[in-house]
Amino acid sequence: MAHPKRKTSKTRRDKRRTHYKASVPQIATCPTTGEAHLYHRAHWHEGKLYYRGQVLIDNSEKEENLA
Repeated sequence: MAHPKRKTSKTRRDKRRTHYKASVPQIATCPTTGEAHLYHRAHWHEGKLYYRGQVLIDNSEKEENLA
């Protein structure tokens, strides 16, 4: 079984880990609502589910019927 001959210093260990970074998520703006959302993701706005500028699910009608 392999084992280190010398202890790896904190500096050497941290230098090796410099390339592991969190990427910044890309934010898109919906052309219909102007709402900011993640790319390739549907988003809710005023009781409606939008994807690529089109309404997929409309829950605002259900809320009006219940009231």
